[in-house]
Amino acid sequence: MSSGRAFIKMHGLGNDFVIVDARDQAFVLDQDSARRITDRREGVGCDQLIVMEPPESPSADIFMRIRNADGGEVEACGNAARCVAALLMAEKEGGPVVIETLAGLLPSQAASSDGLVTVDMGPVADDWEAIPLAEPQDTLHLTLNMDGLCDPVAVNVGNPHAVFFVEDCEAVALAELGPRLEHHPLFTERANISVATLSGPDRLRLRVWERGVGITRACGTGACAAAVAAARRGLTGRRVEVTLDGGTLTIEWRDDNHVVMSGPVATAFTGELAL
Repeated sequence: MSSGRAFIKMHGLGNDFVIVDARDQAFVLDQDSARRITDRREGVGCDQLIVMEPPESPSADIFMRIRNADGGEVEACGNAARCVAALLMAEKEGGPVVIETLAGLLPSQAASSDGLVTVDMGPVADDWEAIPLAEPQDTLHLTLNMDGLCDPVAVNVGNPHAVFFVEDCEAVALAELGPRLEHHPLFTERANISVATLSGPDRLRLRVWERGVGITRACGTGACAAAVAAARRGLTGRRVEVTLDGGTLTIEWRDDNHVVMSGPVATAFTGELAL
């Protein structure tokens, strides 16, 4: 009899996940074990390890536990939520589902017949204490400057983000600046770092250094944060097309302060973890 544990590898625009179903059998890992699974050379390899657990809330279909590539647990991951929602909706043969995370409840549904999945990421927060920051600041214009990157917007979309608006995000040395900014003393829980360029009416080009992961082909919460930041700055309306390295997400910041994300998901392969 096998001693392994089944998993499914999925991605949203190249933002990839190893997903383990632990609803019937617990799957508990320490940080080192999680890091070995996410390692792209010696493990399966992914941006995040996702564990589907029984929900604590009676309103939820599932609890989604999230570990970054560094093994640390985090509160939210938008593209992972869309992948898990797709799995659950397939089980239910359609219909909406609710995913519970450390950041709250995320209602999800199939967006249309074209295979897109929509997740309500919940309300956004822009108070300095909610980001959280180490000191009181205007989150629309942080006093943060590093090697030409300056004046970011801070947004919390279940996790902390800093969004820098630049003329050409492709020209930014994000691999160098990302880790330094992630660990800046201003961000008491570190931060996801994004560089965004206005590429057209209500369109953004975005690159993201993801906290605990590095540069990622797509970051769902990063896209949400960038869309909210752009709307707060008056650069766009409240519905924005955000193009990342892996493709495009549609983000809407609704009047009720909830931010909603739509985009495609895909299954790469299935396998078994040798534990």
